[in-house]
Amino acid sequence: MQYLIIVSLIWAFSFGLIKGQLTNLDANLVAFLRLFISFLVFLPLFRIKNHDSKVIIKFALIGAVQYGIMYSAYIYSYQYLQAFEIAIFTVFTPIYIVLIDSAIKRSLNKIFLFASLLAVTGAGIILLQAVNFSQNLFGFALVQLSNICFASGQIFYRSEANKINLKNERELFAALFFGGVLITGLLGFITIDFNGIIISTNQIFTLLYLGAIASGISFFLWNKGARLVHAGTLSVMNNLKIPLAVFVSLLIFGEESDLTKLIIGGTVIGLGLWIAERFRTSKSIEQ
Repeated sequence: MQYLIIVSLIWAFSFGLIKGQLTNLDANLVAFLRLFISFLVFLPLFRIKNHDSKVIIKFALIGAVQYGIMYSAYIYSYQYLQAFEIAIFTVFTPIYIVLIDSAIKRSLNKIFLFASLLAVTGAGIILLQAVNFSQNLFGFALVQLSNICFASGQIFYRSEANKINLKNERELFAALFFGGVLITGLLGFITIDFNGIIISTNQIFTLLYLGAIASGISFFLWNKGARLVHAGTLSVMNNLKIPLAVFVSLLIFGEESDLTKLIIGGTVIGLGLWIAERFRTSKSIEQ
């Protein structure tokens, strides 16, 4: 679980960078550059000869969904939604985690589903603001597509990695980013105005940070952590970044926030995590 907590802290500091720095750039260009940087970080560790080509293709397909389609939909949603609206709409990921895991196992764990609902409720309390869903329906759909892709990628990654008893995950992780690069590159070829690309120095540094740290290292640690916990805990941990981000904004950046909602919402998320851990079974983690 420590890997998931570390990444949640990193992501808590990353909120607002896309909205503040990158919204004037094509969504697929941002996604492509971010994932390409991540791919370069892990490329020196890639060991093609150590793994069957079918395994490499599977992991590339997982990356195409978890990172490629996810990022394109997520970043594109900033054209239609405010940052706080996107944050609110991302809270449904825990439910998708449990439902996708249950579909694979063909058995719904009601305790995990309840824990995921608590995680959604707690995050919703913290981020609660008036949102007009009817005016933001397309943006909402984009964020849900992003959520589903990210959730399914986590579940299928842990399933495939455990199936082949993957020992050194660093050897294969470049394949995931390569899949993401291919998808965003293909989409970018269609949408990007190559003659109009202007990237400022601040945007370059932002992309380097997001690509190397918030995406590259963080996604590796997140998927590694996903293998070490069951679906119930994983689902709740997907929303841990929300109270952490609000806490960071209060403590570090001195921003105003509703402390009561943070305490109540954080407590509800913590309760969901406790329930997921308390009632887990030895069969919860795939071997």
